[in-house]
Amino acid sequence: MNELYCQSADGDMAKLNMAARYQEELERKEFYLIDTKIEQVATGLGLTAIGLDRPIEQMSGGQRAKVILAKLLLEKPDILLLDEPTNFLDKEHVTWLAEYLSSLPNAFLAVSHDYDFLEKISTRICDIDNEKITKYFGTYSEFTRKKALLREDYIRQYAAQQKTIKKTEEFIRRNIAGRKSKMARGRQKQLDRMDKMEALEQKEIKPHFRFEALPLTTTEHLKVKHLDVGYHYPVLSDISFSIKGGEKIVMTGFNGIGKSTLLKTLISQIPSLSGGFRFSEQVKIGYFEQELAWADIEKTPIQIVSDAYPSLTIKDVRKCLAGCGISSKHAMQEIGTLSGGEQAKVKMCLLMMKPCNFLIMDEPTNHLDALAKESLKTALEEFEGTVLLVSHEEAFYRDWTQKVINIEKKI
Repeated sequence: MNELYCQSADGDMAKLNMAARYQEELERKEFYLIDTKIEQVATGLGLTAIGLDRPIEQMSGGQRAKVILAKLLLEKPDILLLDEPTNFLDKEHVTWLAEYLSSLPNAFLAVSHDYDFLEKISTRICDIDNEKITKYFGTYSEFTRKKALLREDYIRQYAAQQKTIKKTEEFIRRNIAGRKSKMARGRQKQLDRMDKMEALEQKEIKPHFRFEALPLTTTEHLKVKHLDVGYHYPVLSDISFSIKGGEKIVMTGFNGIGKSTLLKTLISQIPSLSGGFRFSEQVKIGYFEQELAWADIEKTPIQIVSDAYPSLTIKDVRKCLAGCGISSKHAMQEIGTLSGGEQAKVKMCLLMMKPCNFLIMDEPTNHLDALAKESLKTALEEFEGTVLLVSHEEAFYRDWTQKVINIEKKI
């Protein structure tokens, strides 16, 4: 730009007009506000606390997810598609994102299990139910009220139609060969032409999670001492704590701080960078991973569970999947075609079938609906072994955990 202005100083109108066009385009793209915009989005999503000059390779998975979301928001696309955008955000950052999205002039489509978040941002709800998409106008709470009323009305109409069909079929059966056979055939034609309503599937299949606990004494079973974790550089340093048998512990800290990285280190999925940790010989770990990753996304839940536990009959596999809230239909679909919630239930099924005494759970509620969360909460509360939980949902763990390890206070 400066060069163009210098070249136009001698009266070159072509260069001056070009500079003016570029200047207009830069202003239209808000080029001179970009630093302010970056600061606004970075602060809103909690990236400023991490450090904007921090290399990506030094960041945890949650921190990288925030960077991707920030980049997407700053691009200002015509249509913004967001799949569970609050999973890696703390409460204040979720509030900021809701306000930011509500002020956007452009359209966006969000998929989320955070109903408070949906209540704040939505003016339209697209509900997928019984293989149909229905559009509702209004907030999330208005949608739930309208859907319940429509469902009740449909059930009444369906019951009335079924009563009519049954009565008509009975008339046809009694009169098809008698004096009223002509009338019976007419009724049959009416029945054939009738637009028959389909029975609604059960609203929701409530899962029933249960974890079988192996014996474990109440002595110390995990000792972490001056542990540094990360992939190439430490995301958490000098972490020390201990856990006894039977304790129910939640690990907290702002999203992206490195809690998942710490858990992956404890199960030896990634090596520690410094320091150490030790589990007792009694410990048998059960681990729920936050990421929904599969070796083969074309396999069905039945195939996945059968491969993991080949001694089980197909009947037993189906029973376990059904207990976790997976319908017969979804049990035979490719895992990659299922929703995040259904995939999480399959992972829960795999975990339930392996007895353990030390459950390590990394954000297990991220993709679960309210019924599944309630069932999981009960299962963890009743589990007789140790639980080490990472969760950003205080309402989920508040009533049954006994100890909090706040990672923020250890860095």
